[in-house]
Amino acid sequence: MPHHGDVPLGNSYSYAVGPIMALAFLGILILLLRWAFRRGVSVVAAPPRRGRDGEYGLLVPVASPSTYVEGEMVRRTLEDSGIRATLAQTLDGPRVMVWPTDEQRAREALRTGRPPE
Repeated sequence: MPHHGDVPLGNSYSYAVGPIMALAFLGILILLLRWAFRRGVSVVAAPPRRGRDGEYGLLVPVASPSTYVEGEMVRRTLEDSGIRATLAQTLDGPRVMVWPTDEQRAREALRTGRPPE
């Protein structure tokens, strides 16, 4: 049988490469799972928090309907008049809110029941 010499299968550290790579993969997996399942942070939006009338930034309340349905009717009246409006459920009840630049037009439209000229 012919002898071709010693065939090197690796250096003296090759026995440690497999376990080190497995531990590195396991460490990365642990960090990824800890990030994905940490508490207090969610990728799902939290439900909106109710506030007082003045806690809605630049929006100004122009109507205080007694029910949400009545508020939606008022909001649609303003929308039909070309005025951007939103209906917010505040701690003080439903409020129809508009931007400050549209406040006078909105009050006029609600007072007369028709779009301002």
